[in-house]
Amino acid sequence: MLRSMTGFGSGRGVVTDEEVVVEVKSVNHKFCEVKARLPRELSALEAALVRRVKERVARGSLELTVKRSGRGATALVPVVDAGLAKAYRAAFAELARVTGLPDTASVRELSALPNVMRLEEPQVDLSKVSQALDAAVDQALSALEAMRSTEGRAIEKDLLARLEAVEKSVLEVERLAPVSIDEYRARLSDRIAELSKGLSIDPQRLAQEVAFFAERCDVAEELTRLKSHFVQFRALCAAADPAGRKLDFLVQEMHREVNTTGSKSANAAIAGHVVQLKAELERVREQVQNVE
Repeated sequence: MLRSMTGFGSGRGVVTDEEVVVEVKSVNHKFCEVKARLPRELSALEAALVRRVKERVARGSLELTVKRSGRGATALVPVVDAGLAKAYRAAFAELARVTGLPDTASVRELSALPNVMRLEEPQVDLSKVSQALDAAVDQALSALEAMRSTEGRAIEKDLLARLEAVEKSVLEVERLAPVSIDEYRARLSDRIAELSKGLSIDPQRLAQEVAFFAERCDVAEELTRLKSHFVQFRALCAAADPAGRKLDFLVQEMHREVNTTGSKSANAAIAGHVVQLKAELERVREQVQNVE
């Protein structure tokens, strides 16, 4: 079954005091491209996160946003330089002794001195955060896949309907191909009769010219390959594996066969069907660009 490359999903994971929320959205892309936006303290988990996503998604440009909350997600915490604080306190005591003044320094005053207290990012237990992140990512990707599958079913239905229209035109071309040869034989006979002014026509020479024309206009190989492509197209639509790139290649090959058929044909009706085939295949090609 086909899957679209566009979709959205979100998930939430909680481990003790760590909570992680993940949102993922995807759009069309020729390959699988993953852009992860994590809090700075979780940057060490980015590589593993990208690998995890690529294990489940074959194509598309995905953007993941990771948000961390809970008691363990405080942005900054105060940190005391105990050694420096003790050095300041000893210096105050020495100053009081030397000057004979009372040592009245308070803790608040001591904390206000340069570098005694500073704000730092708290230490993160990456093992706990990683567990919460894994759970959130699994939920988000499952929701994304569900949306992509739903849209993929609609795309598949549209593609198969268009393929059926293409097949009908190909059958018409197949029916008209022998007719064009008969029409050419009749036109050639009439033209020769007109130019020869009643003289007899060499039937062997006429048959030879018609055979040359039939060989130049023979599209049996092209039509056979087109029918084979139709079978492969339906098989890829029904397969479980991602098929977007293979379908894109098949549509290119269909275009090639139709172009060759058009260049070989001298029949107006066939030319009209070739124009319809090209237009319908172009719509198929545009739709295939949305498939994973």
